[in-house]
Amino acid sequence: MSKASIEEQVDPILMSVIQKRLKSITEQMGFSLLRSTRSPILSESRDFVTGLYDAQGRILEQTEYIPILAFAVAPSLIRIIEYYKGDIHPGDIIMHNDPFTGGNQPADVKVVKPVFYEGRLVAWAIINGHQADVGGAVASGYNPNAREIWQEAIRITAVKIYDKGVLRKDVWDLIFANIRYEMVEHDILAAIGGCVVGEREFLKMLDKYGLEVFNAHVEALFNATEKMMRAEIASIPDGVYGASVHVYDDGVRKQSRMKIEVSIRVDGTDIEFDYAGTDPQTPGFVNAPLSSTLSATMLSFLMCVNPDIPRNDGMMRPIRVKSPEGCLLNPRFPAATTFGNHLSDQVSTAIFLALSEAIPERVTAAWNPKFSGTIVGVDPRRNRPYVDILFLSSKGGSGATHGVDGYDYIGTICAAGGLRAQDPELFEIDTPNKIHQLEFLTDSAGAGQWRGGWGVEAVLEFGSEGSVLSLNGDGMHEDSAAVGIFGGCPGTPNTAELVYPNGKKVVIGPYSTKQVISDIPKGSMWYQKAGGGGGYGPAWTRDPEAVAEEVKLGLISLEQALGAYKVIVDPTAFRVNEEETRKLRNK
Repeated sequence: MSKASIEEQVDPILMSVIQKRLKSITEQMGFSLLRSTRSPILSESRDFVTGLYDAQGRILEQTEYIPILAFAVAPSLIRIIEYYKGDIHPGDIIMHNDPFTGGNQPADVKVVKPVFYEGRLVAWAIINGHQADVGGAVASGYNPNAREIWQEAIRITAVKIYDKGVLRKDVWDLIFANIRYEMVEHDILAAIGGCVVGEREFLKMLDKYGLEVFNAHVEALFNATEKMMRAEIASIPDGVYGASVHVYDDGVRKQSRMKIEVSIRVDGTDIEFDYAGTDPQTPGFVNAPLSSTLSATMLSFLMCVNPDIPRNDGMMRPIRVKSPEGCLLNPRFPAATTFGNHLSDQVSTAIFLALSEAIPERVTAAWNPKFSGTIVGVDPRRNRPYVDILFLSSKGGSGATHGVDGYDYIGTICAAGGLRAQDPELFEIDTPNKIHQLEFLTDSAGAGQWRGGWGVEAVLEFGSEGSVLSLNGDGMHEDSAAVGIFGGCPGTPNTAELVYPNGKKVVIGPYSTKQVISDIPKGSMWYQKAGGGGGYGPAWTRDPEAVAEEVKLGLISLEQALGAYKVIVDPTAFRVNEEETRKLRNK
């Protein structure tokens, strides 16, 4: 059906109603999951996405709790549709996590439910969520020592766990015999429930409007969304824009440093992101599957355009992403890839730096590159295993943008604000570990006319004997701190240190950020500082009263107020010495 003939039978008001209804359904799927999962990774930190897709695998709508997971669903679904061609039935439910058949990270497991209406496949309801364990050599899914996919996880290519409504017990038992924690079974059941909610509400909508009317309005919605996206791209001056950044430590080669390079070509209403200059894949787990690269590109570019663009297939039509096979951002099988999601930190920085020349008021300075650890142990209070990704201590600040300071304590850009830290009290209930300190880190934000977001300083105490800490992250090298733009200053680098009860110290350096530390004694202390985001514009142009207020709050030191911001603040009354500040700034 042509665009013109579609538009003739479409009511624009009903099209908007359907779009909002689709969005609402994906949100209902998320609420269902939040209230029924057992792992804090899902119920507290919201490390998942929900989505609806049409029969062909095109995005109808999604709720991007974690954007890096969202845009990795469609490539997996396309492979699932091809794999089961002619063998999809009502009541089927499929699991998938494989990075080499469209997936993004082995720990991100998709639950896929086909939706039938009057005997016809019309849609798919899908939840993609980070699971507490997926097998492999190390509990929790993060194995910095991995050299291949099988050392990271059980590789779940598309497999039916329900066939025509009947549980395939043999398949279910085979999968979960290779996964350590019983809670993962319950969380997959919760994801199935969320997909059932999506199916139920979608069918209600078809009952109300009819399949023909729905399909016509969806096609019109896709076309309208494409038009919106093309208008955004057209507002970017034509040209080729490039930038590169580095990643430090691949977990295998000492002193390793890898380059990510992007070339962005804008041609009228089309845009292409080409990563041809990126370094080859690493022997460790610091590689991003193509789905992760696509997701990182999409989430970064969407931050530079109209936020009201609906999240459907139409927005992706004018965008092309190229990454040569065998590079860091599209590794060859059977590479290890668990760290791939976190390369979004560097991908986004490269995109923002490249586009800063073309759309200076729409990009942000760099976000703090995530450094985190996953603690695995046995809770002595209950004699049961636990796993915790230290989101609580690893959330740094975002970069500033024109007219707006960065977000404080927001965390990795791959979540773009969706990832939450655990509630501190629940952290101490769910794990035997204790929080001694968790507060904003003074001077961590990159100074600027608009400053970056604040990072945090955390001190945690291990409460179980023999814990294992799997480290993964970046941002500890001085050059990898979140860069500022247009004269803005960088945020602070990340730091971390483990201190044993006997006083022994393990300092995490810029080239030791991917490792496993085993047999940690009870009473050991973890000291971590998550850096702030980069600043935007020269710091000495910031409102002096805003600087004085943040000095009063303890967020900026008197030294930074003077050195970076050129503001003289009274150390007791916290008032600006306007005359002396004016003289200093005039110099």
